[in-house]
Amino acid sequence: MKTVYDFTVKDRQGMDVSLSEYQGKVLLIVNTATGCGFTPHYEPLEEMYKDMKDQGFEILDFPCNQFANQAPGDDDEIHEFCTLKYGTDFPQFKKIDVNGETADPLFAWLATEKPFEGFGKGVKLAALKKFSEMNNKKYGEKAYIKWNFTKFLIDREGKVIARFEPSVDMKEVRDAVAAAL
Repeated sequence: MKTVYDFTVKDRQGMDVSLSEYQGKVLLIVNTATGCGFTPHYEPLEEMYKDMKDQGFEILDFPCNQFANQAPGDDDEIHEFCTLKYGTDFPQFKKIDVNGETADPLFAWLATEKPFEGFGKGVKLAALKKFSEMNNKKYGEKAYIKWNFTKFLIDREGKVIARFEPSVDMKEVRDAVAAAL
């Protein structure tokens, strides 16, 4: 059975990083964007990281520009934005695609392990659903991720234990991370 440790990703400089380097840690893997309505999620993510990293917790940040071109900068510009505006200190990787033929294999696997179950209810979430469906129509069955700031929680054995859409309250995400630790 496959685990997250079977994957290799690229760091911001384009160097290979085996996720086996994170073996034994609880991971939160997130696709992000600098110009999204959910970009303020960086703040509670960084707070969570500072509070829990000494307990064996890591956040892995993967910028993605596939959702309404909300991460248009290059890797250095994105990193500078995140560190200056939100003080992020968790690992940020090379910008990737999470959908379609060019989807990073890690995200295709994550989404297969924990498929999309909806954004929830409410007027704003109905609008998000509409934008998501229009955006992801071009990816067909390979529209693995529905929007920026989708989060996957990985246990210490490398298995996906939860998926949080960007519409999920960050307190719920934090509580799930704390429980996994």
